[in-house]
Amino acid sequence: MQVVSINVATIGNLFVNDDEGMRRIPSAYDKRGVAGAVQVRQLGIVGDEQADRNVHGGIDKAVYAYPLEHYAFWQERRQAATRRDDALPYGALAENLTMTGLTEDAVWIGDRLRIGSVLLEVTEPRQPCFKFNIRMGFAQASKLMWQSGATGFYLKVIEEGSMEAGDAIVLLPGVRNETVAEFSERRRTRRQPDLF
Repeated sequence: MQVVSINVATIGNLFVNDDEGMRRIPSAYDKRGVAGAVQVRQLGIVGDEQADRNVHGGIDKAVYAYPLEHYAFWQERRQAATRRDDALPYGALAENLTMTGLTEDAVWIGDRLRIGSVLLEVTEPRQPCFKFNIRMGFAQASKLMWQSGATGFYLKVIEEGSMEAGDAIVLLPGVRNETVAEFSERRRTRRQPDLF
């Protein structure tokens, strides 16, 4: 288990062309990998921003982690929908941490991750929004994230510190009542059964 890339962004704009014409939507979706050690504070990685703190960010969603194992899935789906075959760069799913070895079915709500001198706690799966559709370039992307369960997960900062790409991830098991995948499935079937 390892951090492959640490990704941050400042607030910029996504552009969408709809019935109202071209609109700008504030977003810090354009995450890019950073070199060297980064500082992690209670509200996230220093240098990273969130445009809508009602949905992303805050204490319980300070850091967003995404398994590298899902990148091939998204590459294939995006290519089929848009005919784009350029590789998805790390951070393309708006994640702060691109990691290997920890997928949603292997991580439990309440598990803790030691990365560098930082201690993080798994809080919940991501709930994709319309901005994911814009970023991926096809209208069904957020629905597909829900259906596939390839959501990634949010992390709360328990101990501030520093980390960098290449750091090993030490998993410290929590209570183990529900995996991220189980939580996501329960949320999906309870709140959005009409999608399926």
